[in-house]
Amino acid sequence: MSQIAAAPIVGAPELPTVDLRELAPWALFVGLLGLLVIFFVSADQGAVSIPAGTAIHEWVHDGRHLLGYPCH
Repeated sequence: MSQIAAAPIVGAPELPTVDLRELAPWALFVGLLGLLVIFFVSADQGAVSIPAGTAIHEWVHDGRHLLGYPCH
């Protein structure tokens, strides 16, 4: 029988790096989008509602209760 020798591992593979200048616009976009979502979930009671009516309030009603916002 032939013997097969395993090649030794010569160091760990390098981890990929992400430049912060490439990540910053995406982080800003996600942050602003998150703030917009929080606005619609928390502040839409009719007094500061951007669209007229209660459609957004009804869409996020259960989310308001989950986050602890009073809505009725």
